[in-house]
Amino acid sequence: GCVLVVSVIEQLAQWHNSTVKAAMERLCTYTPGKYRIIRLMLCCIDKEMNADVVCHSLKLCKQDPGQPLCHLYPPPKVSCVSTFSKLLIKNFTGLSSVCAFPLLANLCEKIKYVIRNKLPFEDFDGDKFSTFPTLRGYHWRGRDCNDKNTTVYPGRRPDNWDVESDSNCNGIWGVDPKDGIPYEEKFCKDADSQGVVLLGDSAGAHFHIPPEWMTVTQMSAKSFANLPMAFTNELDWPQFSEITGFLNSTIGGWTDSLYLRLRRRNRCNHRDLQNISQNGICIFSFSLARNQLLDNPAIVIYATIGNDVCNGNRDTLAHMTTPKEMLSNVVQALRYLDSRLPNGSHVILTGLVDGRFLWDNLHDRYHPLGQLNRDITYSQLYSFLDCLQVSPCSGWLTPNETLRNLTSERALQLSNVLKEIARSEKFANFDIFYMDFPLRQTAEEWRKMGGEPWQLIEPVDGFHPSQVAAAIGTGITWEKVLQEWPQVLGKENPFNDQIEAVFKDQGGH
Repeated sequence: GCVLVVSVIEQLAQWHNSTVKAAMERLCTYTPGKYRIIRLMLCCIDKEMNADVVCHSLKLCKQDPGQPLCHLYPPPKVSCVSTFSKLLIKNFTGLSSVCAFPLLANLCEKIKYVIRNKLPFEDFDGDKFSTFPTLRGYHWRGRDCNDKNTTVYPGRRPDNWDVESDSNCNGIWGVDPKDGIPYEEKFCKDADSQGVVLLGDSAGAHFHIPPEWMTVTQMSAKSFANLPMAFTNELDWPQFSEITGFLNSTIGGWTDSLYLRLRRRNRCNHRDLQNISQNGICIFSFSLARNQLLDNPAIVIYATIGNDVCNGNRDTLAHMTTPKEMLSNVVQALRYLDSRLPNGSHVILTGLVDGRFLWDNLHDRYHPLGQLNRDITYSQLYSFLDCLQVSPCSGWLTPNETLRNLTSERALQLSNVLKEIARSEKFANFDIFYMDFPLRQTAEEWRKMGGEPWQLIEPVDGFHPSQVAAAIGTGITWEKVLQEWPQVLGKENPFNDQIEAVFKDQGGH
């Protein structure tokens, strides 16, 4: 993190032909007030030092005994630590975590709580739904319409047909004055209402770091307007994601999601979504909000498309999930779901991705940090992260073709385990379907639209699917389910137009 920030400062100075101090002040004016911590670490930069040297000098980066020196840039010809920097080292000793900065301490504690529990930080009635967007709020689950009543939340079957209030937060309640029939009963009684739940990893959470945060030729105050929201969402954007997205994208491309398509199919499904994904997760500590007796059925997407083979360990193969472990983990998860999901639910198991696509399409391209001076490729970035043992996937983000092939071979083995589970396992409250991750079809569709394969990958981390990939993948997924397993989606609600008309008459939007 230090290396990235210092790199941006140095490039800002170069781009605007200014001093480093002026560039630091410029970046500080771009970032929201309480995030202006960068001035604490940047006052020691001088012309003789690159970002690697600065961050090692400040003890924000370290080299353990016997380990290689990790660096993104070539080592400078001058002495590694200038006299000026030596004067500052003692002031930064111990600041190995950004959470050590006082202004961020409370925020870090909130985020740690949220990550640990995977539940909304603000949830006054304890029903696992919130009126606050981030910190696992309604960007992740349907918005609560009464956070003071634990019996009111998205996804439940209506209480007394919602004659007096909206118990399931879908916006449909009250009685038609023409015939005295409750709107919920008239429009939703036989509509096969159901929700969408995603159990996923960082791809499902829709991890994204805006490239304009480190591309100085595009940088302005507008670039960092969403910084607080991004941090309190763990740098995830589930509100735009492939499965649970519901807002118009502001991060490139467009938003299309399984939830939006299911909602268009049946307006009664409004707000019934849950994204229970986490960066780096392999085995779920579930926080599913579903009452088996009171709630509607759900379509559950189980999609850990890479984390079972991806890790940052040097002996990465030894740390990959084995087929035997995969079988045990997934069956255990499905048994848990069987104890929580209402009868008539569906589970779709998604196969793992073939991550060789990443190296093949990115390794010789310039990373956003390297575009100004044409000096940092994705291959260099991958090596830097691998050296730090924080690579999102050492098995695929590597020049070692044999290792990339072995990683894909393991991914295929694990996908076959999922396929066999879907074929052979039976559960009381849901049926199971298997679907390959549609990467190849997504790339083909994008080429037809005039795009390039590298645009399907997040530009900053060089690993996750981009917004464009998510949107195109939604269409492919929907069509496959519609053709092969139409029972999963339920029937189209013939009253959708009437629902919208009544909703607007009541002042909804």
